[in-house]
Amino acid sequence: MSIFKRGSVYWYHFLFNGEHIQKSTKQGNPRTARQIEAAYKTALAKGEVGITERKKIPGFKAAMADFLKWAAQDHQMASSTAERYRYSSFALLGFFGDKPLDKITPDEVERYKTSRAAEFKTVRGKDKKRLQTKQRLRPATVNRELACLRAMFNHAIKGEVPLRNPISKTAAKVLREDNEQTRVLSYDEQGKYMEKATPMLRDVATLMLETGMRPEEVYRIQAVNVYLIENYLFNPFGKTKAAKRRIKLTETAKSILTLRMKAAAERGAKDKDSGSFLFPCEVDATRPLPGIQSAHARACAKAKWLSFAPTIVAIPGLPARSKQESTL
Repeated sequence: MSIFKRGSVYWYHFLFNGEHIQKSTKQGNPRTARQIEAAYKTALAKGEVGITERKKIPGFKAAMADFLKWAAQDHQMASSTAERYRYSSFALLGFFGDKPLDKITPDEVERYKTSRAAEFKTVRGKDKKRLQTKQRLRPATVNRELACLRAMFNHAIKGEVPLRNPISKTAAKVLREDNEQTRVLSYDEQGKYMEKATPMLRDVATLMLETGMRPEEVYRIQAVNVYLIENYLFNPFGKTKAAKRRIKLTETAKSILTLRMKAAAERGAKDKDSGSFLFPCEVDATRPLPGIQSAHARACAKAKWLSFAPTIVAIPGLPARSKQESTL
């Protein structure tokens, strides 16, 4: 016990988790003063007097895993956001490894940004290995990864981990994005693209063209939302309020969905959890297809085109089949 007398009363002082604590007991009896000191130390240990033990700084891997788990739950109505975070995490984990979060400085973030900006895009080959292309990563890709990193740190800080976000608005500037391109396909180009596409990509692209749906809306089509007899499908949510809608089916779209519904029913007969999505993930049929970027890039390469983003730009007033001032 460490007490000392100042004037007519005793004070106590000691170190607690590296912090110097010094208070007056307001008592003139040394025995009572020691009892008060002991009681205060007990209260500190229990966290009853406002001073609690600092949380341990987690490693990058554990922090990212916790963040992705939270994002999957928090962004259920916008699953593309959680999926984007998941994709962005691959490069971040490869660079930062399991470094403690408090060791990641703004300079480290700048090195990551510079390193990634110098890398080239990759696509998945037939053997599912990643193949490097001759195209550099777009600034938007790097910026989405930086956004993931910022969100992960903010999530950790909200969990009361004692940190400063190294990628705050003043710490690391994002790259300038100059990758907006409009690619208008002719019907001849559309035909050549479909010839080179995989069956999965061909069905996704055709539904986009026939219905005006966004790529991620097609990926997550579920059997319960398809009404073949009534000739429409229901999209329950999306990026905007208007995304929740009924979509009329053309004969072409209906024929694709009919075959997909049959395949989903066959999967569901074997495993009821695998028959929900009409475009299931290759490695986990209980989840929707995460994307068609690799298959799309291969189709563009085989067609000897520069790659373009597979999306639809809807023009108000035009029917779905005419919505082709687009990239697909």
